[in-house]
Amino acid sequence: MRAHRVLGIETSCDETAAAVVDGGSVIASSVVSSQIDLHARFGGVVPELAGRAHVELLTPVLTEALSEAGSDRSGAGIDAIAVTYGPGLIGSLLVGVAEAKALALAWDVPLVGVNHLEAHLFASLLEQPDLGWPLVVLLVSGGHTLLVEVTSPGRYRLLGGTIDDAAGEAFDKVARFLGLGYPGGPAIDRIAGEGDPKAFAFPRSTPGDGYDFSFSGLKTSVVTTVRKHPDADTADVAASFRQAVVDVLVARAMRGACTTEGPAPSRWAPIPTSGWWPPPDRPATGVIAGSIGDRRIGGGGGPVRRRRGRRGWHSKMPVAKRPGGRYH
Repeated sequence: MRAHRVLGIETSCDETAAAVVDGGSVIASSVVSSQIDLHARFGGVVPELAGRAHVELLTPVLTEALSEAGSDRSGAGIDAIAVTYGPGLIGSLLVGVAEAKALALAWDVPLVGVNHLEAHLFASLLEQPDLGWPLVVLLVSGGHTLLVEVTSPGRYRLLGGTIDDAAGEAFDKVARFLGLGYPGGPAIDRIAGEGDPKAFAFPRSTPGDGYDFSFSGLKTSVVTTVRKHPDADTADVAASFRQAVVDVLVARAMRGACTTEGPAPSRWAPIPTSGWWPPPDRPATGVIAGSIGDRRIGGGGGPVRRRRGRRGWHSKMPVAKRPGGRYH
């Protein structure tokens, strides 16, 4: 029997992406077009510009993704469509959802709405489908820093999250302070390779006895240190800052892996996310609701072909709103 083939559409922030996935884990094609050149002069993503760029880019991205998978705009061989419905920039999300609805109607196939964060939880399974359950997932993307226990598809327990800045927000703000440009994450990562990660003893904040994260104090410590030592080597500062962030992430993740139930080989599943964006959000505590079953579309993972186009390049930069303490 032929594996189900799903077309995934992602427009949650400043990347226009489409992928065709077979059987929930085999990536037949993946095309990403980004807008870094469009937003770089503003030092961050401008929502209105991002939405307009998605309108221009989504059709060619879909065409290329379908073509690489051996299909076309008629939807030949596509059994369902999955689309990110949130969290994200509302204007950007609307573009992807509207296109997905139109294609599902035209092709007469099911339409599946995917929570962006939930998709991240399944990204590792694209490359390691035999990980098994339960998993402890460290989710570190642009606007989110979460530690989640996944007991099975659709059953999640949020162990911890940031109580102030997300790791990506701290990277962007420190990069801006050091004059390294936008986006901050890749800029710091590049220069940190030239520095000494032990040059400065920046704090490793692990608030409370749980699994929460805090990076606001670390960010302030970097600013204070550089102001006290204006001749400090930027590469050393970047390397020491990056090491402090990584130390906290690894410590919390390993603590979660060692204290939750489940066989040891399947307790630890790092999620391969990338890119940075600084939304001032704080993840809600409790259970991340929703289910995508075995529809593992979106959220990164697996081989990705990036398409430059007129708007330039970038990496995944999800954004979350948090009215009333809930995701939407």
